[in-house]
Amino acid sequence: MLAKRIIPCLDIKDGRVVKGVNFGGLRDVSDPVALAAYYNGSGADELVFYDITASAEGRRLFTDILERVASSIFIPLTVGGGINGVADFERVLKCGADKVSVNSGAIADPSLIGKAARIYGSQCVVLSMDVKRVDGQYRLFSRGGRVDTGIDAMQWAERGVGEGAGEIVLNSIDTDGVKGGFDLPMLAELCGRVSVPVIASGGAGSAEDFLQLFNSVPGVDAGLAASIFHYGEVDIRELKQLLAQGGIPVRI
Repeated sequence: MLAKRIIPCLDIKDGRVVKGVNFGGLRDVSDPVALAAYYNGSGADELVFYDITASAEGRRLFTDILERVASSIFIPLTVGGGINGVADFERVLKCGADKVSVNSGAIADPSLIGKAARIYGSQCVVLSMDVKRVDGQYRLFSRGGRVDTGIDAMQWAERGVGEGAGEIVLNSIDTDGVKGGFDLPMLAELCGRVSVPVIASGGAGSAEDFLQLFNSVPGVDAGLAASIFHYGEVDIRELKQLLAQGGIPVRI
């Protein structure tokens, strides 16, 4: 069995790492370069860098900060925010990204997934989905979780994989920042629909939440979190020890 991955996430706004609840109420956390360097040495398997307001503000991602973050780490880096065309993939990959996360840009132009996959390979294309329950349906949201697209999120995931996405990040808006645990029913539904790696995001409040995640939804490949790592509530090395003791394969 492949090792499960633990992935911290840097949500970037105005050049700083921020964090909120249910995609709102953002507050300042730290300098992204310093925090990235910390995670590089603390046992993280990968790092995610999201310029969370790039799409909503209709601008390109902050590449100067990205270059500084990429140069400070030696673990795989996934980058998203304001990715609207193949040229944006090229730009962030040249800045040091290993994978590119696309969300609103793919909703606007679904062919972007396939175009990028053909040029850079499916392993480089990460489909990020912001999902919320609406009228009993898992609904896909765009623009940083601000706009209800009316699209069924699970059907969208299947289409994205069919287009060439090599990985999916499922961000549950319902559980984001609440620290009540990952959205297990939503994740189980997604894992039953797609065959590519799935990264769970939104809701982690303790180390035990990761143990429950991997035990309850074994199809999930990685757990992503922000605030519990940023504020030192959960130490990544200690988390991995807990997971290993619980029979979950991890890289120690």
